[in-house]
Amino acid sequence: MESAAFGIHHITAIAGEPQRSIDFYTGVLGLRLVKLTVNHDDPYTYHLYFGDGKGRPGTLLTFFPWPDARNGSRGTGQATAVSFSVPERSLGYWKQRLEAQGIPVQGPLRRFGEEVLVFTDPCGLTIELSPQPGIVDDPSVPPGRVPGKYAVRGLRGVTLFLEGHLRTADLLVETLGFLPKEAQGDRFRYEAAGDGAGGVVDILSLPFPIEGRVAAGSVHHVAFRVPGPAEQAALRERLKTLGYDVTPVIDRVYFRSIYFREPGGVLFEIATDSPGFAVDEPEDRLGTRLVLPPWLERERALVEKVLPPVHLPAP
Repeated sequence: MESAAFGIHHITAIAGEPQRSIDFYTGVLGLRLVKLTVNHDDPYTYHLYFGDGKGRPGTLLTFFPWPDARNGSRGTGQATAVSFSVPERSLGYWKQRLEAQGIPVQGPLRRFGEEVLVFTDPCGLTIELSPQPGIVDDPSVPPGRVPGKYAVRGLRGVTLFLEGHLRTADLLVETLGFLPKEAQGDRFRYEAAGDGAGGVVDILSLPFPIEGRVAAGSVHHVAFRVPGPAEQAALRERLKTLGYDVTPVIDRVYFRSIYFREPGGVLFEIATDSPGFAVDEPEDRLGTRLVLPPWLERERALVEKVLPPVHLPAP
């Protein structure tokens, strides 16, 4: 399928205090702060990107941190859990590490034949760790926080909480190129072709709606990846033909984006792999300073004055 997506590019959630997210995702989970920038649609708010040492698509969890945001609540029409891949036989390490930080942990649970460790981040976002076979040492893993043999390797996938699943399943399979895998009760799994990071979408299907609120601790949107503008344009035309209300292409500096709501109500994005995060700072210095999009540089002094100060981890 020429216009198919190739798994998840990134997942964006809403947080509270930015420092708490930086400390948790770099200090506890051992991810790299790939980019410290601002929300292009709300430029006096940070946009934090966490991922592997190179900031590769498929490894990225990002946040809009609003310090005064209310806590969200889980409901249909939301993405409700973010899953990361870790090496096999690492869950004992992670359970001990998280509990030593005072973080309650569920599991290991069994799901589709896999072990899963479940916990929440400081704002209440559900995070899962799932060991995957064949994971090898990766030189892009940020050093010094989590030993490489245990370190997070990238996104495993996301869970959508929907009233019914058939229309969203049709979008995933017929348009985005995912493959239906198996079902376990009211949970349905779909996987992207290939074996890259971010290849799993689970749908938890209910026959009735449950009211929720997207706020702190909630996923804002799920971004799927395509190689470049040509593939994105083809997918945009296909989505328009199918009746989806798709935005024009938006320049996010590190990728180009289009947005639409899938049939169950979750905001989806299609993001390009290119140009990547090294377009405005060297790869070995990613996430070490506040980077603004070119059109905001003239307002840097005001932006820096408004944004709360944060302490950044060593690169």
